[in-house]
Amino acid sequence: MSAQIESKKTTILTFQQKKKRGEPITVLTAYDYATASAVDRVGIDCILVGDSLGMVVLGYPSTLPVTMDDMLHHCRAVARGAQNALLVGDMPFMSYQASPEEALRNAGKFLQSAGMDAVKLEGGRAMADTIAKIVGAGIPVMGHLGLTPQSVNQFGGYHAQGRTASAAKQIVEDARILEQAGCFAIVLEAIPARVAELISKRIAIPTIGIGAGAGCDGQVLVSHDLLGLFDRFKPKFVKRYANLHAEMARAFAEYKADVAARAFPATEHTFSIDDAEFAELLKDLGDSSV
Repeated sequence: MSAQIESKKTTILTFQQKKKRGEPITVLTAYDYATASAVDRVGIDCILVGDSLGMVVLGYPSTLPVTMDDMLHHCRAVARGAQNALLVGDMPFMSYQASPEEALRNAGKFLQSAGMDAVKLEGGRAMADTIAKIVGAGIPVMGHLGLTPQSVNQFGGYHAQGRTASAAKQIVEDARILEQAGCFAIVLEAIPARVAELISKRIAIPTIGIGAGAGCDGQVLVSHDLLGLFDRFKPKFVKRYANLHAEMARAFAEYKADVAARAFPATEHTFSIDDAEFAELLKDLGDSSV
């Protein structure tokens, strides 16, 4: 029997305190009420409503088609399901790149109308002014460096980043720039573990790794990957804790067979009517066959 986690809202201050104490920060994605409720119940520190929903929920080939309306819709559902986790909304492609002013307006929507506590956006030094403007308006920002999926076309695919000295140096420098711009944490995705650990030691804000080794201050996974719900591909850095896609298929097949054999619904799944009432119904209908 699982223990009920004591209710306590996680904040960006919690992130800082955990880094200082050397306590790992736990982050998972969620895109709906039921998943958010389950994630929150076990005491995960932070729920990221990631634009990864484009692939694992909406079936797009990448995150690029995801819109602000998509993100806000799913953020609202997550906010209804989670009470304690820090809620971070992922800013989708072209919601923040055009100008800092537009980025600020869109970031505000995540807090004002979607129940988020913070936003996340991708990119390094080119995003520093945008991040500073959003943070200056009182909106916490989580950065994202390394493999940034919204730049998949520029990268030529989903490849690990920072594997040469010059590329790694740029990520290290970008991490410092994002810290100075006001980010409260930075996601490091698909970079060498030693580089991620170096960054984690050189900046005061927490790093959240995904495919970046155990030297980060915390870890994040896409829940659909962790649960085995997304079967199109499995990233190298994913550990599957369940295979729910296969379990779903088994259950659906069993249901199909039961219906075909008229084994479902059984008596215990149906409602009854008193014999006298049913006889009166038939009489009222002029049915004398029964």
